[in-house]
Amino acid sequence: MAEPAEPFMTKSDFAYTTLREKILSGEFGPGEVLNQATLARTIGISTTPLREGLRRLKSEGLVELDAHRDARVTELTAEEARDLLELRRSLDPLAVALAAQRRTKSDIQEIRAAVQGLEPLPGNPGVEDLIAHRRFHAALYRASHNDLLIATLDGLWDKADRYRRLGLEVVRGEQERARTTAEHHRLVEHVVAGDSDAAAAVMHQHISTSLGAKAASRLGVGPVATPRALP
Repeated sequence: MAEPAEPFMTKSDFAYTTLREKILSGEFGPGEVLNQATLARTIGISTTPLREGLRRLKSEGLVELDAHRDARVTELTAEEARDLLELRRSLDPLAVALAAQRRTKSDIQEIRAAVQGLEPLPGNPGVEDLIAHRRFHAALYRASHNDLLIATLDGLWDKADRYRRLGLEVVRGEQERARTTAEHHRLVEHVVAGDSDAAAAVMHQHISTSLGAKAASRLGVGPVATPRALP
């Protein structure tokens, strides 16, 4: 019988964390029905804390709950893919531009450590692959020292992980994978050098050709326009 990973974690926290990881990793796919009685037995808790964990997942848009006490993993939609892409094409470049202005020595150390050995996501990434990818981008976000921006991008990343998996169904050649790796290193170089404009430009390109962009295209989203700067 499964037990909470940490002794201080409540059973509802355990249910939330366990199910969330299974959804974001693709083990529970979009549209999959989750029977609460079966889930409770599988992870070794009662249905009450399971229900609490599912409510948290519902608030994040990852599951839908019905009157029959089943849950369903939320489907991927063209609208959400478009919304995510629009937000990230604006906010990610802003984050690295601020990071180039505000990064500290510890920020630089963390960013450099995160990029070491970082490879483009494989076709069927494990949780460790997703964590490594997120760690790098999170290090860049934190270097912006804008707490609201960091929290916003952190929340967007959770939703975007499921769309990245869809984007990975599009075969990427070695040239494209090499370009992604080069963009990661150029982002580090520009942030460390304090070049806000260059960092923002690379990040804009990085998002525009990202797995999220590929997922949006697969779901039928047309070209996403870059908003004009306010006068």
